[in-house]
Amino acid sequence: MLKRWKSSVLGAIAAIGLMSAAHGQTAIKVGANIGNVPWEFQDASGKFVGFEIDLMNEVGKRIGAKVEFVNIPFQGLFAAVQSGQIDAAVSSITITKKRLESVSFAQPYYDSDQSLTVLKASNITNLAGIAGKTVGVDTASTGDMWATQHQAEAKIKEIKRYEGLNPAMLDLAAGRIDGYISDIPALLYYVKDKPQFAVVERIKTTEQYSVMTAKNAPILAKINDTITAMKKDGSLAAIHKTWFGTAPDAGMATATVLEIPKL
Repeated sequence: MLKRWKSSVLGAIAAIGLMSAAHGQTAIKVGANIGNVPWEFQDASGKFVGFEIDLMNEVGKRIGAKVEFVNIPFQGLFAAVQSGQIDAAVSSITITKKRLESVSFAQPYYDSDQSLTVLKASNITNLAGIAGKTVGVDTASTGDMWATQHQAEAKIKEIKRYEGLNPAMLDLAAGRIDGYISDIPALLYYVKDKPQFAVVERIKTTEQYSVMTAKNAPILAKINDTITAMKKDGSLAAIHKTWFGTAPDAGMATATVLEIPKL
């Protein structure tokens, strides 16, 4: 009897294992730089919300995996996916050839540029106005790359680096920096109810955001296929409307099925 009972239990465990394998990964850890409005941040109750939170929760739902978000500073996301600490990362991460040398990305889901944000009272109205002044950027971001590459040309006196939008905007409000260079959608969303600030120039960098994974990670194809399905059925466009108030323009990455980026 005991032998038969053990056999039944072992058989049930094996069956559960086969079912889990058939359904794929049951949980995924997603790294995100929480505080990156409107992509991932905390609401008044402390809940994680945002465009990419909604995106990854829907991806998890469709592949049958519970999503666990891990708050990691932007610069740390790259090492975290490479080491296996997390399965994927989001935080308005721009796809670049340099990054593709060491990590992988699913197809793009958002087209963007950088921007310059200032205090209205500063009377800075464009990039020319930051000559001889101090600007803030997010560490290791494409804004950081642009400011570093164009520091001499733009006559930027000093570049101060931050771990996210909120501390940079606090320093901008306090006059500790004269301008902040970062992703334009985040800044347009942030300043819409803060009349003391103004986004005074779009800096054309022609960026595209996507989900980052370790190089050729097995989960990449699942994430990419799910994003394809979300573009086709309009659910990704609905997330865009929730966070930006409008549907994505025709031909933009949010509404167009694209290839997985390659070097």
